[in-house]
Amino acid sequence: MDQHRHERMIVETARHRIEGTVTLARDGYRSRLSDVLNATERDFISLTDALVHPLDAGDLDEGVVHPLVIVSRQQIVLAIPVDPNAGPSAGPPGVT
Repeated sequence: MDQHRHERMIVETARHRIEGTVTLARDGYRSRLSDVLNATERDFISLTDALVHPLDAGDLDEGVVHPLVIVSRQQIVLAIPVDPNAGPSAGPPGVT
């Protein structure tokens, strides 16, 4: 059985929005996204299959795909797990 699982997430820095896949432990320690973001012994987070959007471009529909992006934990101002069951137009719960 694989000891890891993959979760899509969006991180924003002051200049970029990045959607990519982070590798997490299957169970226990470091199995949550918050564990990886709060790990003081880790300075960088690796995201695979990443789509990078510059925030100053204005249009988030265009971006550049990279097989690997390594982001400084200190530069992350926002992190959002991506729900794989939500469609691209899904709004907040209870909103139709």
